[in-house]
Amino acid sequence: MSTLTPPNRSHRAFFALGLALAGLSVLAPAARAAPRLNVLLIVVDDLRDTLGCYGNRTVHTPNIDRLAARGVRFDRAYAQYPVCNPSRSSFLTGLRPDQTGVTDNRTLLRDKLPNVVTFPQLLKEHGWHAASFGKIFHLGGGRNTALRQRWMDLPKSWHTAQAYQATDLGRKKLAGRNLTGGKLKWCHWGMMAGGDEDQPDGQIARAVIERIEKLGDQPWIIGAGFMKPHDPFLAPAKYFDLYPEGSLKLYRDPPDMTPAPPWAVGFGAYGEAFRKFTDRERKEFLRAYYACASFMDAQVGRVLDALDRRRLWDRTLVILLGDHGYHLGERQWWNKNTLFDRSCRAPLIIAGPGVKPGVARGLVEFVDLYPTIADYCGLKPPSNLAGQTLRPLLEDPSRPGKKVAFTLVTRGSKVRGDSIRTDRWRYTEWSDGARELYDHAADPEENHNLAGASQVRPIVQELSARLQQHLSAFPRIP
Repeated sequence: MSTLTPPNRSHRAFFALGLALAGLSVLAPAARAAPRLNVLLIVVDDLRDTLGCYGNRTVHTPNIDRLAARGVRFDRAYAQYPVCNPSRSSFLTGLRPDQTGVTDNRTLLRDKLPNVVTFPQLLKEHGWHAASFGKIFHLGGGRNTALRQRWMDLPKSWHTAQAYQATDLGRKKLAGRNLTGGKLKWCHWGMMAGGDEDQPDGQIARAVIERIEKLGDQPWIIGAGFMKPHDPFLAPAKYFDLYPEGSLKLYRDPPDMTPAPPWAVGFGAYGEAFRKFTDRERKEFLRAYYACASFMDAQVGRVLDALDRRRLWDRTLVILLGDHGYHLGERQWWNKNTLFDRSCRAPLIIAGPGVKPGVARGLVEFVDLYPTIADYCGLKPPSNLAGQTLRPLLEDPSRPGKKVAFTLVTRGSKVRGDSIRTDRWRYTEWSDGARELYDHAADPEENHNLAGASQVRPIVQELSARLQQHLSAFPRIP
């Protein structure tokens, strides 16, 4: 059996010096390396481009406007499904709805893809502290705590996740009513007693700020999932005061607007209720939506102030998006879940180190968020992601975006619509054979369906072929 001879004193000294020098050679690059980026993900429920920075000078959103001033505002960012759960399941995984199998608000992502790695999970597994406050993943489960945690994707995506409820004072309604006589339970507004933190969004802002201040130098990804302006339209009274009764102008459809196909908009109990709206209901709905948007904006401002105080802007990637768009009276629709631009397109603003402030007018998709976050955090994303990094546009917003963006909806298990958006056109195919084509160069509100016109037949054929090619590339999982 061989034995090891202990080194003498001179050998030990030389050996120790060698270790010290080796340690310096290892530590020196680490000391020079930039700290890993934090990620602040602000997801706003049912937020369309009703923001000052997007050109709406009536709504009061000074905090999101100041975020846009220091980052890139994407003018044409598209959700892959214009409903909460499918959209969030898509962009948090970087997969299209046909890849996730989630096309409604009842299906749990992990029931379809138990082993999928979401982007907060990717960061969590590489040393980031991951915390979610409010609605990042779709909230479900009711009073069942274990099921509620699964809907928030605990413990896979987050170290901690928390949802919130209004306080007793915050539930006290000073004014408000159901706009449909109770036929649609969600369709009501309320001017509420109490202050910001008597409502969930105020509590979410407080929790996000407390977590930011607690973490110090540890890299983190924090989700701030603000609930408003999603229905029910409840906000503290002071936010309604920003919009005196009768001060808002309603949108009016043009009299020569082309009727939409049966499943495109205006269907079911929602359409029946909305068609009974008078201007009184329309004005109350619009006022309440704006009040909720301003309430949410104030909470965003509190979080941005925390980044100011902590001097974190040079090491934090800030992403704000609406999970999809929303109609506020276009085609007599007061909701989401259509394949018109108002529903598919949503705000997206990104600020952070190396981001050149400006406006990106190229097409982008929400599935691009995952590869963007992985890129900026120096991590390798899964190989099957559907999107691409937005870094080129963040470093130069004048660059072109994608050639096409895709969105789909379903109506139960039998009817489906698929839509393709190009720089100029929106083309939609329905499973019942209906077709739509809108020319955004001349008709940005998509009022005139050209699909049946002979002069655009080559365009319809080309876009239909591109749509079918896309569907073949992303077959739907069972």
